[in-house]
Amino acid sequence: MAASLMNRAISRTETTGAFRLSLNLLRNFSAAPAAASPSSENPSSDPIKPKRRKKKNLIEVAQFLPNWGIGYHMAKAHWNGVSYEITKINLYKDGRHGKAWGIVHKDGLRAAEAPKKISGVHKRCWKYIPNLSKTTPTTTNSAPAAEVQAA
Repeated sequence: MAASLMNRAISRTETTGAFRLSLNLLRNFSAAPAAASPSSENPSSDPIKPKRRKKKNLIEVAQFLPNWGIGYHMAKAHWNGVSYEITKINLYKDGRHGKAWGIVHKDGLRAAEAPKKISGVHKRCWKYIPNLSKTTPTTTNSAPAAEVQAA
């Protein structure tokens, strides 16, 4: 009785082994032509796309400027002739997010007197505008100094 059970168990493993072997052969034959494709033979000829650089939000742009960008001009990349002069920044604890306020400038001239909260601070499309950056206040003492030198 034990011998007949043993023979049955052996015959079952042999049939499942033969079935697995036939499936493996089918899988190998069906995958062989795909592996021999010309594109996989020379992987260096495939164009490798460079990783796209992530654009920065306003806080990430401002963090590299002195005093967190207060007094500097920033604008969204798709804005033409419009920028904000940053007047105040509130940072969240992580240092990459926060709120910002600024004065709107159109074509380099002030469009508003009072600062307003800037919308879209966390959107990744901000850029620093270097040619409109911090304007130094002109002193009125320079004109009398010129008169003293002339006398």
